[in-house]
Amino acid sequence: MANTLEQGTAAGSGRRPGTPPGDGGTGPVLEITDLVIEHRRERSREMFRAVDGVSLAIGAGETVGVVGESGSGKTTLAMAATGLGATGSGGLRLLGRDLRALRSRELRALRPEVQVVFQDPHGSLDPRQSVRSGLRELRGLQPERTSWIDDEALLEQVRLAPELLDRYPHQLSGGQAQRVCIARALVMRPRLIVADEPTSGLDVSVQADVLELLRASQRTAGASMLFISHDLAVVRSICQQVHVMFRGKVVESGPVDQVFTDPQDPYTRRLIEAMPGARWRARR
Repeated sequence: MANTLEQGTAAGSGRRPGTPPGDGGTGPVLEITDLVIEHRRERSREMFRAVDGVSLAIGAGETVGVVGESGSGKTTLAMAATGLGATGSGGLRLLGRDLRALRSRELRALRPEVQVVFQDPHGSLDPRQSVRSGLRELRGLQPERTSWIDDEALLEQVRLAPELLDRYPHQLSGGQAQRVCIARALVMRPRLIVADEPTSGLDVSVQADVLELLRASQRTAGASMLFISHDLAVVRSICQQVHVMFRGKVVESGPVDQVFTDPQDPYTRRLIEAMPGARWRARR
């Protein structure tokens, strides 16, 4: 059985299992154009724009960060990109396909191409299932996508001992649980990984390990990644491009080094200056 991330491409097709016909992998994996998503406030019941005219694109193998404070709209944007949340109005294309134009059956067929790693790993795992049982369930749902690697080799890919397969979520540390979540995403061989604050609940030393694992896994698997975070240092360490969100709008975009060392927007400057112990500072 194949046990490396390089293997598992659809035989003779030159593309991954589940890749939509006609998508040769040359266009953006994710393309968002002037996206607007409105929500209703709980107390006043007034409508407001959680995402207001946002545009971004993620190429094959690229990591793009979206950074901003709580309430900036970055998670709403991420959920729209996965098809798990409101899609609003504007352009929203995944692997060249318009998410809004897809029927329910077509959307279900496309969703394995996008896997999400959430902030709370224990909240993402079924407490009644061991690691092995959870993987078995995934394999039953998508046997063709997941047969490229066995459970033991998969855990080795995320630097976990095979004996953890028989443990339950409450028996795992936060770092171990997040590695299991990453393994569950990788076994599906996705074209896009959406990482929504994947390290914010972990100790600093564990954060570094998980970030390095995400980098290594992405490089080996060839997946693209949308990385959501409020931590600018984390975004700078893993992303090539960054979009800074404030009150639903993208106020600044560009290569990470350019944005973080020579920010043009006052909000970006405030975020950078608020970082304690940062080794880099914006030029004035």
